[in-house]
Formats: sequence, C-alpha cells, structure tokens
Amino acid sequence: MILQHIIEQLYEQPADKLDREDALHAVHQLKVALNNGEVRAAEHRAGAWNVNTWVKKGILLAFRLGTIKEYASDSVFQFFDKDTMALRQFNLSDAVRIVPGGSCVRDGAYVASGVVMMPPAYVNIGAYVDEHTMIDSHALVGSCAQIGKRVHLSASAQVGGVLEPVGSMPVIIEDDVFVGGNCGVYEGTIVQRRAVLGAGVIVTGSTAVYDLVREQVYKKSSSEPLIIPEGAVVVSGSRPIDQPFAKEHQLSIYSPMIIKYRDERTDAATALEHSLR
Repeated sequence: MILQHIIEQLYEQPADKLDREDALHAVHQLKVALNNGEVRAAEHRAGAWNVNTWVKKGILLAFRLGTIKEYASDSVFQFFDKDTMALRQFNLSDAVRIVPGGSCVRDGAYVASGVVMMPPAYVNIGAYVDEHTMIDSHALVGSCAQIGKRVHLSASAQVGGVLEPVGSMPVIIEDDVFVGGNCGVYEGTIVQRRAVLGAGVIVTGSTAVYDLVREQVYKKSSSEPLIIPEGAVVVSGSRPIDQPFAKEHQLSIYSPMIIKYRDERTDAATALEHSLR
C-alpha cells in the first residue's frame, strides 16, 4: 500500500527534516481513509485482532506536525488544539444521528450509518464505530478504539484510547456488546461479541477477571491482552485480601467476575437482570 509506505518513511524522519507539505498531504489522506472506514488502527484477520502500526504512526505524525491554533465559531464557543486535529464534519447522507448538546468527533474517526450519539459524547481520532451503535451521554470512545455493530455504550462509559506504543492493541469492543453505565474498559482489553458488562465494571491491563461458571481466571499476559469471553456477563465483585492487617479489618479488593453466559435467546438487559436477582 503506497500510503502505508509513505507514512512509515515520514514517521522515521526527525521533525526538522520532514518536508512539511508532503507530510501534511499524507496525514490528510490517512484521515480521509479513516473517516471512510477504508483503513483501521486494528482489524480482525485470520481469526485474531491485529494492530495496524502504520496507522498509529500516521496519527502520531499528525500530532507531531500540528501547531496550536484557535478554533471559534462565535464569541462563546471556542477551543484550542493542533491544526492537524480538527473536528470531523458530517453530512445528512452519513446517516449518523448526533443529538445537540456538546458531542464531538475528531477528524480521522469512522462513524458508521445508524450510529446515535447522545450529548455530550466524544469519539477520538483513529476510532472505528460500526453500524447502529449507541454512544450515550458522557461516553468516550478513545483513540484507535474499535467498536462493533449494535454496541450499547451506556452513560459515562469510558473506552480508553491506546495510541502508544504503536504496537499496542487498542481497546476492542466486538458486535452486540452491552457496556453498562460508569464502566471503564482500558489498556487494550478485548470484549468479545455479545458480552455484557454490568454498571461500574472496570477492566484494565492489570485486572484479573474471575469466571465463576468455567472456574477460570483471565489476565493480560506479555503476549496477549485481557480478553472477556463471548457472551460473558460480568459484574463488579470483591475478593478478600490474604494479609494479616487486611484480615483483621475484613478488607477486600475490587474484582470483576463472570456470573453467567448469555444464550442466543437472551438479550443483554434480561441476562443482566436475571444474574443480579
């Protein structure tokens, strides 16, 4: 791919040695391709998720090239950002519903038809949001995060961005996942299709998830991210701390746990409701 080759060459050059016009042209081409969903920061190939490092390099190149400028539509609304980091412009033909009230999508993010954004919400550069996904109020889709079809990101859900190191897996939320209110999914976690994260569940690179159904513990390793299995229903829990002072004071530590699995006939809300009874 010609654009990939150009960006990889430009990325290795010191900022003061770059041909700025050529570099800006390459960054513009990359953002157009990202907006159209033609390239992605990560994609599913040969049965696994793979990082497209050159796409991340292009985004980092955009940051490197940019200088701070003032953006203002009037005397009330203004902001200050890199001149290579403008907001994405939508047309009615994009079939994306962005309810008024402060939501923003950065240029270089793919938002598919049928997506609904409730205010305020934010989608960062490099993100991919597939068809008919709901991004609720105060929800974040971080840089390079990959969100599947028919996902529900509830109010205040945070999907973290993973831009550096360039080889690191971004957060992946696969098709038909329900992410409850005030959830946080960070550090390259992969949530497989049809999983349910109950309100307040936090998963990071250092989180251990305990599967009460299969009697397994899921963790991130040196070669694999944390993976929430397909159809898992995850809720917030706790486990005791095996330390004298902690035992004396009956202390425990937060611990997400899988308490059941959805079947093909059970929707997310029903699965979660029945699990918590």
